[in-house]
Amino acid sequence: MIRSTTILAMKHNGQVALAGDGQVTFDKTVIKHGARKIRKMYNDKVVGGFAGSAADGITLYEKFEGKLEEFHGNITRAAVELAKDWRSDKILRKLEALMIVADKDHILMLSGNGDVVEPDDDVAAIGSGGPYALAAARALKKFSNLSAREIVQESMKIASSICIYTNENITVEEL
Repeated sequence: MIRSTTILAMKHNGQVALAGDGQVTFDKTVIKHGARKIRKMYNDKVVGGFAGSAADGITLYEKFEGKLEEFHGNITRAAVELAKDWRSDKILRKLEALMIVADKDHILMLSGNGDVVEPDDDVAAIGSGGPYALAAARALKKFSNLSAREIVQESMKIASSICIYTNENITVEEL
């Protein structure tokens, strides 16, 4: 199965930054180094990223954008409604991906199990390198004066030095 990995999002000092690496794997083989797994949505007021199957992640983007339109940019409501559909719909239930979405006020992680989680510390990560990126971001947030953008970039570099499914072709979107 073709997989995309590692997404990191954070709010810090009034800034929101979301980063994704560029690696796409097929089983144990890297097949793409420069994939773009994150993007802005809803008139550039929301950022999102996915980890997991590429086609499934793109399907989630489309469904989430539809929910954003339906609920006038309210990401919390859009995320809850998407999670309900994702869990109950026969086709969506088979999607193998995770998603992070953020606006100026919220960072949310979504899964096909119906989970919509807002982290307590305004830092969230998904994918194979997610735990490494998350740990690095928490430390840099606490012990440095870096901007949100700098923290997610450096944290993703650290994750890529540890996780074989994460690379240094990092894309960052900010709000």
